[in-house]
Amino acid sequence: MTDQTISAGAISLIQDREARNRQYVRIWLYLVLIVLATIVIVGGATRMTGSGLSITEWKPIHGIIPPLGHDQWIEEFDKYRQIPQYERLNKGMSLSEFQQIFWWEWAHRFLARSVGFLVALPLAFFWLTGRLERRLKPRMVGILALGALQGAVGWWMVASGLVDRVDVSQYRLATHLTLACIIFAAVMYVARGLAVYSEAPAERAIQRFAGWFVVLVFIQIYLGALVAGLDAGLSYNTWPLMDGSMVPGDLFPIQPIWHNFFENPKTVQFVHRCFAYFVFLVAIWQAVSVSRSAPGTTHARRAVLLAVIVALQAAIGITTLLMMVPIGLGLLHQGFAIVLLGFSVAHWRATKGSYPHETEVIAGR
Repeated sequence: MTDQTISAGAISLIQDREARNRQYVRIWLYLVLIVLATIVIVGGATRMTGSGLSITEWKPIHGIIPPLGHDQWIEEFDKYRQIPQYERLNKGMSLSEFQQIFWWEWAHRFLARSVGFLVALPLAFFWLTGRLERRLKPRMVGILALGALQGAVGWWMVASGLVDRVDVSQYRLATHLTLACIIFAAVMYVARGLAVYSEAPAERAIQRFAGWFVVLVFIQIYLGALVAGLDAGLSYNTWPLMDGSMVPGDLFPIQPIWHNFFENPKTVQFVHRCFAYFVFLVAIWQAVSVSRSAPGTTHARRAVLLAVIVALQAAIGITTLLMMVPIGLGLLHQGFAIVLLGFSVAHWRATKGSYPHETEVIAGR
């Protein structure tokens, strides 16, 4: 047996092992994505039910245990009765009514803690057993660090509603949701980088277009979070006209003017609408452009499907607005935004192909 034969056999074994390890890691990351999407949806329900301020303390470890008896429930309820939301909005609510909002917030925090373990423990296992590729180690540590930061941002958001307000700051809510989406997108990007693609990477122009589209989706999600934070979807519930006009008046009553883009519900909703039109047009443009430059490819088919997803999300958003944001449609709109973001990131990663294997790196390919 020659050295070349031995070398070829060794390379084949390495490739088989890498393929198996990538499959295991990819399955793990898909599970993380499911939990992350669930956290976002439960967070939306927490917001829509007014439950986000029901737990007035941040106990990262001890807080995983809910009240276990009547006395502990009364203790939690007494803490809630000391904040402005109770005094101004919920004064006189019963213990059972408090428990209903408590459980939403507790579930949201429980899931957030759980995903930390879902990332950290398998990460340690894959790392220590040599199943994690070198390039993935800093990426996964960075994602884990973002998760820890997200916990702190979540409490920073809740704290904004405990003293002078009856709800949380829309600025902090938008930051919290956007960071959650960044984490989701990062996990999706890594997971799809480990996938096996039958086609070669797309042209650089297609890759750049796909990347910029992800940025647009992030901006729209941030704008949607501002709408949610200001309850802006509960007013001007007509479409395509808004307040009787395509461009409503009195969009800039607050000084300085830039505050209107973050604090005036009318302006915030109008900007969210307009940017949705822009995202839809860009999605159509991308579908047409990729279909012309790479006809018959999976890249083109994904671009077309992405445009369809954007159209569906727009239809859900319009229906939600016209029906004055019922909780079911509101959560569907938020959940489908995560689907849109995930598919956008998956499309972007697919245009670039999968991560190179170690054997390819060694061979200089």
